[in-house]
Amino acid sequence: MTSRQSLLLLASALTIVPQTSVSAFSAARITNIASSRVASSVTTRNISALNMFGKKQYAAPCVMGEESIMDKKAHGSSETPVQKDLRWNCDNDTADRICNFNRHYAEHAGYWTSTSFVDDARAEYAEKGEITFYDSNTGKPLYVAPKGRDLESFLKESGSHGWPSFRDEETVWENVRCLSDGETVSVDGTHLGHNLPDGGGNRYCINLVSVAGQKKE
Repeated sequence: MTSRQSLLLLASALTIVPQTSVSAFSAARITNIASSRVASSVTTRNISALNMFGKKQYAAPCVMGEESIMDKKAHGSSETPVQKDLRWNCDNDTADRICNFNRHYAEHAGYWTSTSFVDDARAEYAEKGEITFYDSNTGKPLYVAPKGRDLESFLKESGSHGWPSFRDEETVWENVRCLSDGETVSVDGTHLGHNLPDGGGNRYCINLVSVAGQKKE
């Protein structure tokens, strides 16, 4: 494929979804999809828009969920608002909006570095060897990281993508589901982020405000 063909493919992908509705996560997804098309075979160039943006089935250990998880409840997609005492000085209003009244948009890229997360995570990691991330609504554990890597590797990958980035082995699948469009949610209806797979497998780009809850006692 020539450079001109590659650019035309990328432009075509971007025009399928109106710019006003492209979130930070979906924009990255579009870029990843277009990039993979450039490197693929002639057959791949014939994939339809429906296939590019349609339903997917992610391989185990990823646990798929039904769209009904995000049905309207007492407080948006959840039964309760976010906790009042979120960890890492996360903004409560931002958290409630993203967790409970949102399906596509995200805290701004790099938001997590503007909180106390990095310093607090290093302290918790030094003490426990891992950090547990809890649902900002329910306080249920959603992720335990790092696993299979050290903290600095986790922070480096998260920094390169703009959001805390988790892998399959770091996910508490009892409480997390991935929907067919890549949206990642808690079983209780909390919007968490999106699955944007890369060469290392499934990669869950997650809003820090969604996983900043206090542990449920």
